[in-house]
Amino acid sequence: MKNKTKSKIKMILILAFLLFLYTTLCAFSYANTTCSKISDSVFRLHVLANSDSTEDQNLKYLVRDSLLSYMNSLCSNAKTKEEAISIANEHLSDFKELAKQTIIENGYSYNVDVQIGNFKFPTKTYGDIALPAGYYDALRVTIGEAKGQNWWCVMFPPLCFIDVTSGVVPDESKNLLKENMTEEDFSLVSESKTNNEISFKFKILEFFAGNGFITAKK
Repeated sequence: MKNKTKSKIKMILILAFLLFLYTTLCAFSYANTTCSKISDSVFRLHVLANSDSTEDQNLKYLVRDSLLSYMNSLCSNAKTKEEAISIANEHLSDFKELAKQTIIENGYSYNVDVQIGNFKFPTKTYGDIALPAGYYDALRVTIGEAKGQNWWCVMFPPLCFIDVTSGVVPDESKNLLKENMTEEDFSLVSESKTNNEISFKFKILEFFAGNGFITAKK
């Protein structure tokens, strides 16, 4: 009798473990696929300041403003992330020159590096749009020693304009984002969501991407 009870308990534990493993694999597969689709819809900006001093942080914002203004003028007619990246690649030297010019005009002589690549981003909220942690294609700008706090933003669709204090993403930008995503993916990143299931799915994305289970694109 005891042996039968032990066997049943053992079987239950095995089934419970297999169920847990299956659920985890399904959640990982979902997070990996969804994060990939979301990252395929946006082109981001990453600016690293020389240091955390007030002066270097203020300089970072001036460089950011210059680059965003230029990018918005270049990509005013872009409809997809691929178009935006192609345009940015064509003007990569202009972005670097603009950043250097901004730095010099403000009395500094820091070196600056500008590149397009696939980089890890934390979860960030832009007005009523939230993008989960993960790897995103981005224009990365490093100023001087690049040891200061980062600025994370979205260049396409333009979710962060020069005036980032309003906390409201323009409808035009949201519509452009919606056009480049599935309905479910847009629901995931839109903070107007009230559906518990959608919120739970977003937490799954945050967990797997934020803890390094989802890696950079090759």
